[in-house]
Order: sequence, then C-alpha cells, then structure tokens
Amino acid sequence: MTRYIALLRGVNVGGKNKIAMPELKVAFEKQGFKNVITYINSGNILFDSDSEECDVKATCEALIKRDFGLTITVGIITADELHEALSNSPEWWDNDKKSKHNVLFVIPPMTAEEVCKQVGEVKPEYEMVTCYGKIIFWSAPIATFSRTRWSKIVQNKKAYNSVTIRNANTAKKLAVLCEIGVTQKLA
Repeated sequence: MTRYIALLRGVNVGGKNKIAMPELKVAFEKQGFKNVITYINSGNILFDSDSEECDVKATCEALIKRDFGLTITVGIITADELHEALSNSPEWWDNDKKSKHNVLFVIPPMTAEEVCKQVGEVKPEYEMVTCYGKIIFWSAPIATFSRTRWSKIVQNKKAYNSVTIRNANTAKKLAVLCEIGVTQKLA
C-alpha cells in the first residue's frame, strides 16, 4: 500500500471552488481510500491506496467532479517522494524569516524542468529556485517579492496550470502527517 498526498489545485481560494474538507474526507473514504486525513482548507488529502499514481489521480479528479460538481486538477505525490525532496531541499530554502519560501508541486505530464523553462531565468538578485523530482523550491525576500520572475508565474498559463503551490510550513507539515496514524485527531 502506498501513502499518497493529493494536492487540489485552486480550491477554497477567493470564495471559488468551495469544498468542505470533512465532506472531502468522507468522499475519499467512500471511494475506498484508507487512512484518509485532510489538512487545512487548501485541499491537501493524505491517504493510502494500492492503485498506481496515474489511476489515483484520475480517481480523485473523477470523485471531485461527481461528488462536488467541480473540475479540479489534482497533483499527486507519494509520501516517499515528498520526504526525499524535503531531505534534499537547498540550504537556503526556508532558512530566512524575511523571505517567502514555497514549494511548487508539478503536475504531470509537465516536469519541473519544463516549468522552469516556461517561466524563464530566475532573477538571482531577488529569488532562488531549484528543482528536485516533482518539486520546485522557491525562496524570495518579502521586501522585493513582486520583482521576482516566479511571482508572475500566473502570466504563463501553461506553467501555472501545471503546478499547485504550498508554502514551506504546509509542505513540511504534510511530510509529518504522512507518519501520523488516523487514530490521532487532527484540527
């Protein structure tokens, strides 16, 4: 059985694509996924499945369409992939309180390298970016954040539609939650 994390793209943002996490948890359980946990309202679901990753993605997207009437892109990453990526994060990532630190989870068929090409060269005076597997680590000082190339990723629809973004705290918490049994109550 594989521990997966489903990262829903664009739910509960600005009052759009609303999905209540308790209802989503129930839908995943009814679908047959095991040890289901949701984390915060931005669409993070942890669960176990014997299915292959591509089948899990298709199943998640179909159940969201069926149960909630929403067409939502879902990024899937295994707990092992997340742990490995975080273990290999660059030393500058999440290491400066005056900077924003994000993880961009790349949604196949796009690759992290392709997303980086689409967005273009980083502005090293304003930001740092590196890839590991399906993850792009990105850090930028808060004071000059709006000057970064990566803060404008939304302007590149192909790249933007192929990622879902979480901050460093959320990414690290998801890794911790991968280890927690469902018998523990989460907020």
